Amino acid sequence: MATIEMDSNKVVILDIRSPTMPVAELEQHQASVNAIAWAPQSSKHICSARDDTQALIWELPTVAGPNGIDPFCVYSAGSEINQLQWSAAQPDWIAIAFSNKMQLLKV
Repeated sequence: MATIEMDSNKVVILDIRSPTMPVAELEQHQASVNAIAWAPQSSKHICSARDDTQALIWELPTVAGPNGIDPFCVYSAGSEINQLQWSAAQPDWIAIAFSNKMQLLKV
């Protein structure tokens, strides 16, 4: 399970079997996180979007290292990203919404 705190710049990944200890914390964001979406075809991939116009795609390792996790893909939009959705029908595509626009990103 993934969660974000209000006005926070990190995504917290939890294992619901042990919810008091985070599995990973994704902390590469420079502004508040607005949206997260799991990849429909993979339990290891998640996309997060934030106020600083960036969408980050993460691949979660089996065990997080001491230096944290870096995103493997970064996309910069024209303004802060408000929403995103990973397509279940076409898992190679992510839709992001910002300003008065929507864009489709091919992963």
